[in-house]
Amino acid sequence: MAQIQKANGVIDWLDQRIAIRTLTKVLMTEYWIPKNINFLWAMGIVLVVLFTILVVSGLFLLMYYKPDTKLAFDSVNYTIMQEVKYGWLWRHLHAVSASVCFLIIYIHMFVGIYYGSYKRGREMIWITGMLLFILFSSEAFSGYMLPWGQMSYWAAAVITNLFGAIPVIGPDLVIWIRGNFIVSDATLTRFFMLHVVLLPVAIMAVIVIHFYTLRIPHVNNMYGEEIDFEKEAEKFKAGNKKESKVIPFWPMFLSKDFFVASFFLAFLFYLTCYHYSFALDPINFDPADHLKTPPHIYPEWYFLWSYEVLRGFFFSADLGLIAFGIANVIFLFLPWLDRSNVVAPAHKRPAFMVWFWLLVADMIILTIWGKLPPTGANAYIGFVASISFLALLLIVLPIITKIEDKIAKE
Repeated sequence: MAQIQKANGVIDWLDQRIAIRTLTKVLMTEYWIPKNINFLWAMGIVLVVLFTILVVSGLFLLMYYKPDTKLAFDSVNYTIMQEVKYGWLWRHLHAVSASVCFLIIYIHMFVGIYYGSYKRGREMIWITGMLLFILFSSEAFSGYMLPWGQMSYWAAAVITNLFGAIPVIGPDLVIWIRGNFIVSDATLTRFFMLHVVLLPVAIMAVIVIHFYTLRIPHVNNMYGEEIDFEKEAEKFKAGNKKESKVIPFWPMFLSKDFFVASFFLAFLFYLTCYHYSFALDPINFDPADHLKTPPHIYPEWYFLWSYEVLRGFFFSADLGLIAFGIANVIFLFLPWLDRSNVVAPAHKRPAFMVWFWLLVADMIILTIWGKLPPTGANAYIGFVASISFLALLLIVLPIITKIEDKIAKE
């Protein structure tokens, strides 16, 4: 047992019992970050801030929300929006934060792809990040159902019905997920439990794992440069801060993150107060009616690209479902689809650069066409964009990166 002495203060008292100084060194003051990074590396902290806002605003909304099909719509659109003081603000903040959260996730994700931050020992960072994307998607979908409006109801009906295509267990699985033969009160209470308890706990756990995976291989940098972190850290601690290629996570790196997050929060609250309508579908202000199908069912904007992949194969529901499943897990396998050992930004990898911007353009097209009715020329454009998306990841990326790796070795 460690010898306990009279403490010189609260920090010393804690340090003797839980080694708080050592923990601070490991996690903050001696966790080293490359200098050659830009503001795009702050997106992780911005996402943590957004998730915190979602949790806090969600707790306020939870005080008045009723997870009952007869009460849910009114509890949101009348009690919270009209009767509770500043209830409208908390609802708008929650909806806008959820939508903007996915914007930041996509930026964070494509920055990682652009700079090759998923390779050479950083595979677990990428995998845990993609697991977070899946969990956030599940959280957003379960939350979208809770207002019990028309689009909430029918989006839930369409998505849960997809599980019915799974061989053998599909039909029974749909009933188990819904808790009934149709989307009903049992479905609402189950999704409520997922949204407020199970998924947030899972997200918090994976966030911790995600940050832990960053600790060992360290953060990537703008040039893909291999840095001897121990050697550079010694330079910094010896006082050669200008020559050292690294800085400590706290206070130098995190203070820059807070600076970026402050600008972002100003933008977030501007959207919340003046342009919140983009996060609230007008059709969802009509109460759910299982006898009246909306003329065009579509999810939130951040799901439109994968939804269009599902619809793209309009001539075969089974092919569409297979493509949809692949589209939602394919990014998990990116470290292995990229066959090159070269770790460098896309602008230093000519073929990869073209591939990257083709992928971005294709996903934008899928997102735009995902909200349009799948009729006439729209259906064929959606099919071509869906095929292109799958081909870019499953065929083109392995080929061009394998050629790049072969050239690099010569």
